[in-house]
Amino acid sequence: MTNKIVFMGTPDFAVESLKQLIEAGHEIAAVVTAPDRPAGRGQKIRYSAVKQFALDHELDVLQPEKLKSTEFNEALKKLNADLFVVVAFRMLPEMVWSMPPKGTINLHGSLLPQYRGAAPINWAVINGELETGATTFFIEKEIDTGKIIDNVTLPIQEEDTAGTIHDKLMVKGASLLVKTVEAIFDGSAKAKPQKEFDLSNIRHAPKIFKADCKIDWSNSTDYIFNKIRGLSPYPTAWTNIEMDGKVKSMKLFKVKRTVDGKDHSAAIKHEGDQLFFGSADGWVEILELQLEGKKRMSADAFLKGYDLTNAILLID
Repeated sequence: MTNKIVFMGTPDFAVESLKQLIEAGHEIAAVVTAPDRPAGRGQKIRYSAVKQFALDHELDVLQPEKLKSTEFNEALKKLNADLFVVVAFRMLPEMVWSMPPKGTINLHGSLLPQYRGAAPINWAVINGELETGATTFFIEKEIDTGKIIDNVTLPIQEEDTAGTIHDKLMVKGASLLVKTVEAIFDGSAKAKPQKEFDLSNIRHAPKIFKADCKIDWSNSTDYIFNKIRGLSPYPTAWTNIEMDGKVKSMKLFKVKRTVDGKDHSAAIKHEGDQLFFGSADGWVEILELQLEGKKRMSADAFLKGYDLTNAILLID
């Protein structure tokens, strides 16, 4: 007898999991994803990445506005799914996650119980972690606190950004998810309550807002370096710079660091085709940036078009 799955997800990160589940031969009874929304300058209706993939593979798609709606819950019940699988989706009400007989599992982009919350990949890099990973767990009432089933680890290298970690975890996490689903179906899965883990030094991963992304150049080089790469490519670190009497915002995507123990806070220097912004104990070399109203570009391309002789980095 085939075990049936309802898959719930929205962005690219979730597509790889759905893809690997299908490739492993699991029956997807339906896919639940976000409603279609207008996007871009033309406000054209755009499907979620998961919906587009589901349509390409002729899967049934549900797009509820409200997860507690009677219509949606009745539709879920009629599917008679054994397991719900959630990857990068909304918080589910208990009436939904408690429905399937084998429960509802989630794939989370951190080594739980560390980095519970909306932005685990960003915060792991921002905080200078040397390792992260992905975790599968059973969904319960409190977000990201359910019993842990399995995990996979991933080193964070100096050259990594939130974007590169996202892409690596997307694939490794999907493989972990397939392994977890098969363990649940064959009865070998073991779940451990998070209260049995060390909870003394928990770091959280709350949603990140634009104000959180502003760089304070009076901080240390390491702090700034990790913050920039932890926000790259999205939601993106930024700073204000004054050039020719005009203040413009500048997004920063790729950087290197040099610590010399000297305070260069908010200083600007450029040597040939290299651009450096000063920190409290060294320099941050800017490799890729985007000036307000312009395209993303390399620092050397930027320096060819702008004179920074009298430019000022603004701390406040």
